[in-house]
Amino acid sequence: MPDLQTLLDERAIYRQLCRFAEAMDQRDWARLDDVMLEDAQGDYGIGRRTSRAAIVAEMRSFLDDCGPTQHLLANVIIDVDGDTATSSAYVADMHVGLGDRSHLTFRTLGSYHDRWVRTAEGWRIAERVKLNKAHVGDISVLGPGPV
Repeated sequence: MPDLQTLLDERAIYRQLCRFAEAMDQRDWARLDDVMLEDAQGDYGIGRRTSRAAIVAEMRSFLDDCGPTQHLLANVIIDVDGDTATSSAYVADMHVGLGDRSHLTFRTLGSYHDRWVRTAEGWRIAERVKLNKAHVGDISVLGPGPV
């Protein structure tokens, strides 16, 4: 049976997962400073990024030219081991086109696999890998993507 601190840590990490999803949907990129380490690494299926700035730049290359989005998380599993943790979460995301693409949609199904570190400011993502399992719709909704 987990102790109280483990339960509190799991709750804090879960809230950070939700903050990350909200930051993407609200295009509140500065908010990710409070969710990821500056030297965080990530791979969303198109190559490894080795800093928070590079990860955010990649997300912006897709989402800044996209209409409304919603990233839904489910089946969240968090394992805490002292000052480190891992989590996995299903993600189903919906993207709606902008302007002359507003009639188009694009959806993906996948899972996030995160490695966490406890800092003085709280839990931060050290690494995120997204495994994409399927997509439906027109990817042009996402704009030009990384250059």
